[in-house]
Amino acid sequence: MLELFAYDFMQRSVLAAALVGGLCSVVGVFVVLRGLAFVGAGTAHAAFAGVALGYLIGWSPLALAVLFGLTTVWITGWVEEHGRMKLDVSIGILYTATMALAILFIGLMKTYNAEVYGYLFGNVLSVTQDELRTIIALAIFIIGVMVLFSKELYFIAFDQEMAEASGVPARRMFFLLLSLIALTVVVSLKTVGAILVFAMILIPASTAYQLTHSLSTLTWYSLIIGMSTAVCGVLISALWDIPSGPAIVLLATSVFFLSILFSPKRRRSAA
Repeated sequence: MLELFAYDFMQRSVLAAALVGGLCSVVGVFVVLRGLAFVGAGTAHAAFAGVALGYLIGWSPLALAVLFGLTTVWITGWVEEHGRMKLDVSIGILYTATMALAILFIGLMKTYNAEVYGYLFGNVLSVTQDELRTIIALAIFIIGVMVLFSKELYFIAFDQEMAEASGVPARRMFFLLLSLIALTVVVSLKTVGAILVFAMILIPASTAYQLTHSLSTLTWYSLIIGMSTAVCGVLISALWDIPSGPAIVLLATSVFFLSILFSPKRRRSAA
């Protein structure tokens, strides 16, 4: 196995997987606590529509993915606030609309483009040096913002109304959280793909939730689980010649079911 690390592409892949796995798992803590799982799915397909448009018109796929992802979550939050509509309903509408756009953009392409489908299904083994630099830069920015506003984000994740009553700018923090989710999805597209990225946001945090009652421990457990399953998934993908995205997600899912079997919460409940 060690000989794999002699290749530059493998070094880039492992580093990208570790960064994406760690980033998704930390953001996933707020997603799980706030109940925003469906937002990750909708944003992933919106970002993929941006990727498809980028390849269609010759613009930067990443820039348009960021634009589509942020626009989708902002519209979702605005509709929930002004349209008296629940968040899952508004994201469901935009989810289907942006996926329809992605299919339309792909249909308008005159030739088959394998790189587009790489963003749909994920292929961390093909991450380039420039893409790795982008992942590092966005990961540093997202983690920095989360550390800076960690207290406010945790507060609104538990109880947004109470946070508002306590003087926290809850609506602005909520839109900030939605924006961080969108950027995390964009960072993760090349690694696990638009179809599976929300699983990497949801599963590590859900696994950690089975193992502890402590908030700080929950975050650290989620980080460790996310990074380790992402890196191990890449190694399994390279050794067995299988797609990286499914390998990462299936490994994380297996760990999740093991956490349920050995969960301290489950044993305490049974007692």
